[in-house]
Amino acid sequence: MMAPRPRGVLVTRTEPGAQQTAARLTAERFTPVVSPVLRIEPLDHAQIDFTGAAGLIFTSANGVRAYTAAYTRRDLSAWCVGPASSDCAARAGFADVRNANGDAEALINLIAREAGSERGPGQGRLIHVANAAAAGEVVRKLQSLGLNAGFAALYETREARVLTASADRALAAGTLGAVLIHSAKAAGALARLIAPGAAPQLALAAISAPAAAPLAGRAWARQHIAAAPNEDALINALRMCYTRN
Repeated sequence: MMAPRPRGVLVTRTEPGAQQTAARLTAERFTPVVSPVLRIEPLDHAQIDFTGAAGLIFTSANGVRAYTAAYTRRDLSAWCVGPASSDCAARAGFADVRNANGDAEALINLIAREAGSERGPGQGRLIHVANAAAAGEVVRKLQSLGLNAGFAALYETREARVLTASADRALAAGTLGAVLIHSAKAAGALARLIAPGAAPQLALAAISAPAAAPLAGRAWARQHIAAAPNEDALINALRMCYTRN
């Protein structure tokens, strides 16, 4: 009979999200091992030009946190990619929060659908608040649809040089059974931190197929992609890594 998969789960998400995921895993009777592979660093002297602004676009909770740490305006509509960013925006005090419940494409589609309605931005400008590396794609697509959009980089992400000591110990001891991936950028960073074949017992649970792409070609014991790009679906994908079917 096959030995049961170890219940240790490597959490690669940035903080403070990593601790939130770890709490969920503990409640699910997993043993979280937190080792963020990315860190958030505010950009010095970053500025947002609010002239003509009708709303803010957030493609991650990190964007919401970066904005709310720097600015007090909450009167603009907050167009959010999914539950994590929309919940973060609501907690921060935005009264008008729109949740696309998907990925960046779903968010663009939501904005386009509502563009001509009373709830849409009208002729006002939408500002995509994100990390410096995200500049361009969302704004270009919105502009191609005839919408007024701009970009504001308030932070950047830096890759961790090493895993945490607890993650190294768990890998060496074979107590890790799975790894969670929340983004393609995190997957790319992890690919540089764990050599191919170093942990053949690991299963992979990823929030989306694009997020898992940088780790394609690796021999995972099992691999499951979340049915939707949110934390609930990701945790369910992790559960599937532990089923015997």
